Amino acid sequence: MASTQAAQGARGAQVLVASNRGPVSYAVREDGSLHAKRGGGGLVSGLSAIGPDAGALWVCSALGDGDREAVRRGVGEPGVRMLAIPGDVHSDAYNGIANSVLWFVHHMLYQTPLEPVFDGEFRRQWASYETYNRAFAEALAEEAAPGAAVLVQDYHLCLVPGMLRELRPDLRIGHFSHTPWAPAEYFALLPDDIRAQLTWGMLGADRLAFLTHRWAMAFMDCAGQVDGERIQVSIPIPSKEKTIEHSPTGRPPFRTTRIGVHGLGADADFLRQRAHEADVDERVAALREEIGTAPDGSARKAIVRVDRTELSKNIVRGLLAYRQLLDDHPEWRGRVAHVAFAYPSRQDLAVYREYMAEVRRLSEEINSQYGTPGWTPVVLNLKDDFARSLAAYRLADVALVNPIRDGMNLVAKEVPVVSDEGCALVLSREAGAYWELREDAITVNPYDVMETARALHEALSMAPEERAERTKRLAAAATALPPAQWFVEQLGALKE
Repeated sequence: MASTQAAQGARGAQVLVASNRGPVSYAVREDGSLHAKRGGGGLVSGLSAIGPDAGALWVCSALGDGDREAVRRGVGEPGVRMLAIPGDVHSDAYNGIANSVLWFVHHMLYQTPLEPVFDGEFRRQWASYETYNRAFAEALAEEAAPGAAVLVQDYHLCLVPGMLRELRPDLRIGHFSHTPWAPAEYFALLPDDIRAQLTWGMLGADRLAFLTHRWAMAFMDCAGQVDGERIQVSIPIPSKEKTIEHSPTGRPPFRTTRIGVHGLGADADFLRQRAHEADVDERVAALREEIGTAPDGSARKAIVRVDRTELSKNIVRGLLAYRQLLDDHPEWRGRVAHVAFAYPSRQDLAVYREYMAEVRRLSEEINSQYGTPGWTPVVLNLKDDFARSLAAYRLADVALVNPIRDGMNLVAKEVPVVSDEGCALVLSREAGAYWELREDAITVNPYDVMETARALHEALSMAPEERAERTKRLAAAATALPPAQWFVEQLGALKE
């Protein structure tokens, strides 16, 4: 079906983006009409940067009832094609494989005495992941003009480059990984045929891109170990581009997949403007009041974290480190508050619901153990509110970003850009942002609660002048490759 459609001729898009979530979502109002809500983020900024005459198309999945109804009615935004993949197939592919297997592998989250278990149910869900990826490949093949550039996004769509290459060998295909890539020994947890399928799926691309050199090298290592005869990894001197030569037969001709690195930066202009709008000012005032003042009448210091309640974000150990700080340095009691915004993530998965419950339980325990009538040690909020997040950024004396493992972690870059008085950054060495920010951050082993507590004390004790200077340098590094430039740079590299 797909190959027939492709052979009949493309519909003319010159630049295509493929991702699970698109730039728009729909809700059905009470009167039955559809309401469209535009999203944001780096890809949206990037597509807007190439201009309306670029012939761009975004292919995405219909995620909710409103999206599916929009597809059924034939309603759509210009430049967007939503795929109404059956709900059970999408659930298997998205929750069963992408978020419960691939995410866990790349973030090294498994409790290996009990998991993973690759049984018949896994194989059933994997078939849905294949179907889901094939739907994207067929849509892209149908929509792309001859020789068009296609940028496929993330771990949800690892098989698309290979599938699309078979349907449309004329296309320039790129894939960008927004997550880490697992080290080879952890990637080997996957069944051998699945590892091979993922690797060959990715190698269908002309160019694979990652957020850091570390993740790029991890993929190359994995690819070489999957099939050393048919996949030849070239790791030249640092100034040269990395490549992988590969042939399904193991004989010439070998095709080349280039490997690139693009560290996504913060959008400074947008953040600074948005952070000083009226609704954020109101939340700054409310948050100051909630944090309160120290016994001597001075403003309490704020240790801020803003995360999705995602297993890899390490929120629980952050709370344990804060409790250790209060134990080790009682002088901070009443003089500091931990502002922890932990927004819901993947609550349809039991392990995420349990994790959020533990975050709530531990916060309440700390408040019960240390709190006084005039001091709440942990200011916890579990409801997503971007304006309130920006307010917290502005008030932060210390930003705590301690993930177990993270592709980049834009919060580490955003807080220094927005902070009113400058902030000290306590940063996990396992965050992708570590490689760009490590010189001016206080870096920690995310598993070491004692070290993280010491880092929090150091950050709280930092002289205002040093904190301000570090913040300037952090902000400069954080905004070196803003979203629009990040996208255009990838597109340019793919077209070379």
